[in-house]
Amino acid sequence: MEKVQFEYVINCSPKVLYNRLSTASGLAEWFADDVRVQGKRYTFIWEGSEQTAEMTLRKENRLVRFTWVENESLYFEFKISQDELTGDVSLIIVDFSEEDEVEETRELWNTQIADLKHILGS
Repeated sequence: MEKVQFEYVINCSPKVLYNRLSTASGLAEWFADDVRVQGKRYTFIWEGSEQTAEMTLRKENRLVRFTWVENESLYFEFKISQDELTGDVSLIIVDFSEEDEVEETRELWNTQIADLKHILGS
């Protein structure tokens, strides 16, 4: 597995974006069909299949990391960065992919982020 990183410019405040990245209701709007939370455990549901991750890192309006319960060496992370000069807000996604599946992983995130931008009116 290799670590991959993708960056997207999102036209909204870090606070609004953080809410969509860190809450079950926010994530269910664009990331998964449904999201259930018990404590720090988030169960993501896609077309009937479930995967569980634990929120292992969070910094208000800046960062959220989910570590997969099935394989604790793998995680995905949302970093929010704001350019001090322009005020532009970027979402940086860190994920893991098989070497020969990096493009598929990128396409999957592109689709997810397009949904997120649509919800945010961005």
